[in-house]
Amino acid sequence: MDIKKQLEIIKSSTQAVIPEADLIKKLQKGIPLRIKLGMDPTAPDLHLGHAVVLYKMKQLQDLGHEVIFLIGDFTARIGDPTGKSKTRPPLTEQEIELNTKTYFDQVSKILDPKKLKVVYNSHWLSKLSIGDMTKLCAKVTLARLIEREDFTKRMEQNQPIGFHELLYPLFQGYDSVELKADIELGGTDQTFNLLMGRHLQEHYGQEPQVIVTTPLLEGLDGGPKMSKSLGNAIGLSEPADQAYGKLMSISDDLMWHYMHILLYHSDAEIAQFKKDVQEERVHPMDLKKNMAHAIIARFWSPVEADSAQKQFEELFQKKDYSHAHEVELASYASLWIVDLLKTLKAITTSSEAKRLIDSGSVHIDGQAITDFKALVNPASGMIIKVGKHRIYKVK
Repeated sequence: MDIKKQLEIIKSSTQAVIPEADLIKKLQKGIPLRIKLGMDPTAPDLHLGHAVVLYKMKQLQDLGHEVIFLIGDFTARIGDPTGKSKTRPPLTEQEIELNTKTYFDQVSKILDPKKLKVVYNSHWLSKLSIGDMTKLCAKVTLARLIEREDFTKRMEQNQPIGFHELLYPLFQGYDSVELKADIELGGTDQTFNLLMGRHLQEHYGQEPQVIVTTPLLEGLDGGPKMSKSLGNAIGLSEPADQAYGKLMSISDDLMWHYMHILLYHSDAEIAQFKKDVQEERVHPMDLKKNMAHAIIARFWSPVEADSAQKQFEELFQKKDYSHAHEVELASYASLWIVDLLKTLKAITTSSEAKRLIDSGSVHIDGQAITDFKALVNPASGMIIKVGKHRIYKVK
């Protein structure tokens, strides 16, 4: 494929290419480039926010470039300070190992596993000697490290910064040196860390990598970026019908954001959609169903998308609860509502449950649950509604 077409694909729905001139020079070589994407196994599940950058990697994979998925099993022990107002509690090696086990299967839903190289940064970072570490640290000044917005804010607020946190961007940058990366992908919040890779590669006599950043996906509540810990995420390992229901629950305004970031609709296309809704040529519900179907088809499968949409229409448009997602529960005399929702896999955190209950979004057999401490007696045939578009039937 000619360079102009490759550039068009690489730049589509990205936030920035730094610097574009270097990318053109690399493409002009006419050989496969080494594409790096790193993720720390800080949680067992990846979500649609991760899918944004994974899909960009798939495009590069389809162009014939060598894609390297780096699992940060060493850097997870530190925790990326990006966006954090305080030091993260360290993960144990057991937690990291448990979280890592699920990553390959989840990533393989988007990337071709046969053309995917998976590496672990513990293989080289754990072998650095004190001498190696001293040489690495000597290549970066403290002034540069504390330019990070996260660190600057913490210092202004008299919040402590662990010295190990200062090392995180150095380790991520050193990964690029070890892998001799040509391009590194990441979200816009990773820009500082990605640029550190360019800086270190130059110091180690390598051609510096090009940075390609993707926009951040807002969570289901339209607030901060999608995050499992905030309870506003759709996990890539969730059942397709549950993911479809969550997508249908987002606001109409957030729908445009998802169309742009997950489906690559242009500003012009979205402007036309908005005009069609305003002039009542299209109902926003139909647009949202099309969006949810397209996202499930892209990141799950077309068959699962068809099934999820059919189930949604039976449940929420025809009110036929025989199509509700059946969940078999053990016999309980009574169960805390939060534990019940977790057993149903309707939520992942207690804070998510509290948000839903406080907003009156949890119903059992038509009755709203408003007490966070409520006890429920599960019974066969019980209908539990969570949010606008998730319904469970106790088996």
